[in-house]
Amino acid sequence: MASLIEDLRHQGAYSSQPSRVDFVQTHISWVFLLNDEVFKVKRPVSLGFLDFSTLEQRRAACEAEVRLNERLAPGIYLGVEAVRLGSDGTHRLFGDGRVVDWAVHMIRLPDQERADELLKSKRFSVAEVERVAVVLSRFHAGARCDRTTASFGNVEVIGRNVLENFTQTADAIGAFIAPRQADEIRAWQLEFLRRNASRFDARARAGRVRDGHGDLRLEHVYLRANGQLAILDCIEFNERFRFADVCADLAFLSMDLADHEAVELSELLLAYYARESGDYDLFTLVDFYQSYRAFIRGKVSAMLAGDPSADVETRERAVLEARRFFLLALSSARAPLRRPMLVAVGGVIASGKSTLATALGREMAAPVIESDRTRKQMVGVSPTEPIRDAVWQGTYAPEMTERVYAEILRRAELVLASGRPVILDASFRSRASREKLRDLAAKCQVPLKMIQARCPMELCRQRLEKRVAETGISDGRVEIFDDFFASFEPMVELKSSELVVVDTDRPVDVGALRVSLEAG
Repeated sequence: MASLIEDLRHQGAYSSQPSRVDFVQTHISWVFLLNDEVFKVKRPVSLGFLDFSTLEQRRAACEAEVRLNERLAPGIYLGVEAVRLGSDGTHRLFGDGRVVDWAVHMIRLPDQERADELLKSKRFSVAEVERVAVVLSRFHAGARCDRTTASFGNVEVIGRNVLENFTQTADAIGAFIAPRQADEIRAWQLEFLRRNASRFDARARAGRVRDGHGDLRLEHVYLRANGQLAILDCIEFNERFRFADVCADLAFLSMDLADHEAVELSELLLAYYARESGDYDLFTLVDFYQSYRAFIRGKVSAMLAGDPSADVETRERAVLEARRFFLLALSSARAPLRRPMLVAVGGVIASGKSTLATALGREMAAPVIESDRTRKQMVGVSPTEPIRDAVWQGTYAPEMTERVYAEILRRAELVLASGRPVILDASFRSRASREKLRDLAAKCQVPLKMIQARCPMELCRQRLEKRVAETGISDGRVEIFDDFFASFEPMVELKSSELVVVDTDRPVDVGALRVSLEAG
């Protein structure tokens, strides 16, 4: 194998005659990076969770990698090529000779399009995170989901995976963190599984366990110059690492953002994904999955750090990464630093409440739960598909509205229970609806802040008239405005410490509003 690596590091091994060949070694692959191409050879290793011992196993893994990655990176994976041993005794990826191995053939994407590099230069920010969240939500919605995938989401299977992680690192982890820290991670993860077994099983029954990606990290996400988004390198070698709760996929990327000191973007990724998918239940498990995924990254780095075939620089870098990821697994198991708070943004139709809630969610890195989007998710229509039922009938009948408000409060409680702030976007036009907000805040023992978006009636009407030609989520229209305004019950029952009135006919300093809310 040493001669294979050496030969493939030379330009003459390739028909394209590249000007240079860069080489990267991971715990399972040898990667040869040419000017515009990449060739990836599976290492002949057996690590318990994968087995590339035989030539046929490596070929099957290469073919699976190409097939599976077409889902999120169409056109990037070009196929599987034979590594041949020529009559002159050298290895090459073209011409004649005995087939001695197989390589995945890919287009090489520029490093400057990679998310971790973009993050360093502050070009991967809120808009990019939102875009990734939307793509992931749609990918998961269309991913395989059946009885087989669901079986990988029950707590027994997850528990076996967790115990395997601890077993495989038992002899090595002491070189990276203190034994008491390793014990704390183990105790917390196993206790979390025990206490939340019903939640894991319920998500499997609800179809949240799917054929996902399995290795979602920043270095696999590319925002291409042509405007496309490509996500590479899904797990191909073991279905039990790819068949998982969508929350496990999402938590991997969220954890990686936190590791890159982008905690607010990490939280916004969760918030935007929950908004797009309607899956706010993920907040009940995401801290566990972040710890679990960080531990796996630590395990992989520890393996590479102890690999005698890796060069010194690679092993030294792996030592630092292993320690960092094990400590991240530990921090995920502890109470969050953010202060939980229930923020509700209400007001009449077209008062600017949704715009304000969205901006505040971005400022606070908090999930926003919208009544309009929730209503459409509940009846199974696209968020931007208009619903033109008669006034206060059908989808907008009082009994349906009551169900919608119950659902947004249920979702809010899940977020608050995770120790995070949450923002609700709804009219809250009745005193009864606001009393339920108070009840929820008291139940969760968090402060309540009711923001009333206020705007002159004539400006509201102008905004509604403008909406006719626009695509949006709200179904509010001019014909129902007067009736809605007349039925709006003033928020006089709220204490001064609970109510914040914001005039939206002028620019709003959302940063100052956030400071005010968090100070109160």
